Amino acid sequence: MKRLLTIVGVLMLVATGLNAQNKIWTPEKANAWYQKQGWIRGCNFQPSSAINQLEMFQAATFDPQTLDRELGWAEGLGLNAMRVYLHHVAWTSDQAGFKKRLDQYLGISQKHGIKTILVFFDDCWNDEYHPGKQPEPKPGIHNSGWVRDPGTMIHTHPDSLAVLERYVKDVMTTFKNDERILLWDLYNEPGNNQYFSKSLPLLKAVFGWARAVDPSQPVSAGLWNWDEKFNELNQFQLDNSDVITYHHYKYIDDHKNRIADLRQHKRPLICTEYMARSNGSIFQTIMPLLKQENIGAINWGFVAGKTNTIYAWRMPMPDGKEPELWFHDILRKDGTPFSVEEVKTIKTLTGKK
Repeated sequence: MKRLLTIVGVLMLVATGLNAQNKIWTPEKANAWYQKQGWIRGCNFQPSSAINQLEMFQAATFDPQTLDRELGWAEGLGLNAMRVYLHHVAWTSDQAGFKKRLDQYLGISQKHGIKTILVFFDDCWNDEYHPGKQPEPKPGIHNSGWVRDPGTMIHTHPDSLAVLERYVKDVMTTFKNDERILLWDLYNEPGNNQYFSKSLPLLKAVFGWARAVDPSQPVSAGLWNWDEKFNELNQFQLDNSDVITYHHYKYIDDHKNRIADLRQHKRPLICTEYMARSNGSIFQTIMPLLKQENIGAINWGFVAGKTNTIYAWRMPMPDGKEPELWFHDILRKDGTPFSVEEVKTIKTLTGKK
């Protein structure tokens, strides 16, 4: 019986996902929408006071003062978009409160002239999560407290699909006509953590749920890995995203090649993750390229804090000493920049004096 339920659950996922192809925006509609936005530039935003998505939005740790201060700094740099991750557990543990705090966040963001890209699911980092108090950062370890959503749970408990569907549809229906939301990013890095095509059923399902809601904003799921193991995922993302979003942390030559490849699809492009200094993906080269190409530029990290993203992937510094070269992030907790020259570059490109 359990095996039968699992099979039925997977078939429901696939069937739901097939509907995602029914209402995709035409390239003409997507490009007309994009032209109205102006050049999109900003960061993946996590306030310095929150280690993960849950700490950002749970009642006990929701921090409007820090949000207001740090988004004010973003406004001062001329940024106009932030990419923000949600988590279904913040919703299941307090549905009304979660939506109220999300609305409050959007209000603070709007005050500073910033629109938001909201992210639902995520295959990155820690697989275990729980509501309530979140772990303290592990010294010198990149994103030590970040959590996947829903993670392995969806593969071992397909009956949780119904909860995830209610979560996505409730949040999207509540904000489907909200101009403070720029775009719905339905699934971050599907297939990461060696899930590969195991993530395809949920990817198809979330597109189906989004199309059923039919929001006024575009929907997308970003490409991030071009290994052949991701071919099926990548093709579905390309075939079903209104606007093509992608991640790129490599040197400028490789980034140019990726742009040329993605241009073939005749849709607007937004780079929703870039800027890893030790990888050669830096503001001084990549941000001007993206502006010249009229591609949205959303780097990883803004204010250094509990996420520890000044430290590089898989290169821990257990003593917690500040690295000479930060991996991600722009500002310190007091608002001063890691690099004055970088901030000059950003302000020049955004037109801020």
